Amino acid sequence: MMFPDHSRPFNTTYKCYSVSMLPGNERQDVENGGKIIMPPSALDQLTRLNVVYPMLFKITNGSINRSTHAGVLEFVADEGKIYMPYWMMHNLALEQGDIVEIESVSIPVATYSKFQPQSVEFLDITNPKAVLENCLRNFACLTTGDLIAINYNNTTYELSVLETKPGPAVTIIECDMNVEFAPPIGYTEPERREKEEEPMTIDPTELMPEPTGFVAFKGEGTRLDGKKKKDNGTNDVLPVQRQAYVRGIPDYDHPYGLLRFDRSVRKLDQIEPKSDDTKFQEFQGEGCSLKKNRK
Repeated sequence: MMFPDHSRPFNTTYKCYSVSMLPGNERQDVENGGKIIMPPSALDQLTRLNVVYPMLFKITNGSINRSTHAGVLEFVADEGKIYMPYWMMHNLALEQGDIVEIESVSIPVATYSKFQPQSVEFLDITNPKAVLENCLRNFACLTTGDLIAINYNNTTYELSVLETKPGPAVTIIECDMNVEFAPPIGYTEPERREKEEEPMTIDPTELMPEPTGFVAFKGEGTRLDGKKKKDNGTNDVLPVQRQAYVRGIPDYDHPYGLLRFDRSVRKLDQIEPKSDDTKFQEFQGEGCSLKKNRK
């Protein structure tokens, strides 16, 4: 008779150190993510226990009963030690060499998460969702209440995980997750002021062209006796009579998105010649005598 091979939990303790204490070259990829480095013996033990993949762990600081979740990046640490990002040690209030408990867990796949930036400088990012999506590729889990750190454009931004669904701890490996942002700490909503309608500073009639051609009574008067006119302080210059301003009426039936350019050229023979009667002719009036003729 075959018995089902149930996986047993992995539970052990290690001394924790930050990634900066890892021997060898600097591992900036570990510092900018949410995964830890464990010793090779842990991989051997996990393989014997048939732990479900992906390997996810609950990290607990038993002295203050605070925990978070993380994935594993490599199994190259010294025996009895694990290395984790500094922001993760800060969340668990750990110092270099403190003892932590590591337990293998299975958590649901994330469907929703909400973050709150810890500074208003986060608003300077043009597309924050795209930046966050790219940075979360180095993470395996999210835990409600954690304060994660992402690096973008040589600047480190801290984000508080306010909410995760469907549970307080979720995995974000190969998932379709909706992301929302809360207003950053210290952000104040700008006051909205209604714009007051300002009166037109320019009279439309002033934009009309001045009349061309003959303008009646535009000249200056002269005395017959040659004397100068008396200056009574009034301005004798009559205002220029401009054309009446008529506001255009839009074509409300014009189809949307259609532009019309009238490039038709009328031939000279199609242009109606203007009659000469409309032109001004000088001295065409009839004369009158002030004295009556004697019969």
